[in-house]
Amino acid sequence: MREEVFRGKIVTVAVLDGRWEVVEHPDAVAVLVQRGRSVLGVVQQRPAIGTASWELPAGLIEPGESPEAAARRELAEEAQLGGRFSMISRAYASPGFSDELIWLYEVHEVVAAEGTPDDGEVLHIEWRDALELWQAVARGEVATSAVSMLGLRHALARAGVAP
Repeated sequence: MREEVFRGKIVTVAVLDGRWEVVEHPDAVAVLVQRGRSVLGVVQQRPAIGTASWELPAGLIEPGESPEAAARRELAEEAQLGGRFSMISRAYASPGFSDELIWLYEVHEVVAAEGTPDDGEVLHIEWRDALELWQAVARGEVATSAVSMLGLRHALARAGVAP
């Protein structure tokens, strides 16, 4: 049995079997762009955590859109970049209470691409050293997402560096 208790623009909260509170959320993508040990991220204010965060370019998969097409669109919108995409992995954001699945891609042979940023989205593009960023997150100096940490770990492994 499923009872819907809230419906917003991008989330629905439902209670399953009278017991389990579930946040239903569209699936999302994140994109790793790497140059040596440097990784591309976007810095933006995140009201949910009350601070700015550094994250891999990311966004929601639109209805009818494939995960790879969403990754291409998001990278073009946020960083004006494209290239050859390959999937690294996919994982649930927080399977204890949400059904959101996040697909993580990496880009090879990076090229310029045209994309229009979302209305009202204010973000700053920033290249960071993956190891220094990993350490800053561990010290609590930088906020980020779990999928961005997965991407950083992948970047460090590709660069032959252990955090």
